Amino acid sequence: MDHEGENIFDKIKEVFGKLPGSLNVLEEQIDIELQMEYFKASKRSKEVPVEEIIGRKDELFSEILTPAQKKKLLVQLASVDDVEAFRTIEKFMNKPDKGLREWSILAFQESRMILESSLLDENQVFISTGLGGKGTKLRYFIVLVHHGKTDFDTVQQKLVQSEFDYSLSKHNGELESIIFSGPFAKMLAVVPIQAPLKELFQNAIHEANQIGDFIKENFIVTNVKQLSDKEISDFLDKPQDDSAEFDDDFDDE
Repeated sequence: MDHEGENIFDKIKEVFGKLPGSLNVLEEQIDIELQMEYFKASKRSKEVPVEEIIGRKDELFSEILTPAQKKKLLVQLASVDDVEAFRTIEKFMNKPDKGLREWSILAFQESRMILESSLLDENQVFISTGLGGKGTKLRYFIVLVHHGKTDFDTVQQKLVQSEFDYSLSKHNGELESIIFSGPFAKMLAVVPIQAPLKELFQNAIHEANQIGDFIKENFIVTNVKQLSDKEISDFLDKPQDDSAEFDDDFDDE
């Protein structure tokens, strides 16, 4: 495990010097590349008078603008501290044009944070990952590998599920799903930002290995996306000291 990545809560405090006033986690699972495209567009967005932006808000629901132009208008609306802009984005997000749903979700999140920062007068931090989260919990994709590179048998499957259920619940986390595919146990779990990931997952593996020692100690964990069996195999075949992947995007509003 990567010690720098094991506790995102500590990383946030390190980046900002102290714990921010409010943490906002993007709950939806949105492709990282699209998120980066949105954030770059947001940073490139030129300052336009609020009155001009609000005056064009109804164009968002017309056929006058192309999808690219609507993306730009959504970014502009999200950049202003104005309730009318926020409500416009919210209305569009609830019934978006084809292909613009995820973009509108990102605009809605940014607009909401700008309003909250203004109203509450405190630092807001937006945490976005490819797998999203719940509340102040982040979603992770975890892969365990069978020692013998064989299928997990029925007893081993039940043991893995029960131990991870228990270890996650101790830290107020939740095992959302688990799929056994050949020598891989693939899990989705939501974990509080402040939870010690390394300790949590290693303890669950250690307890399961008390009976049979059937799980490799190294494992894969990422919050970027769910990996296919081929991607998992390719990742494990690469020379490395550690089987762990962390990718976190922070946007300080």
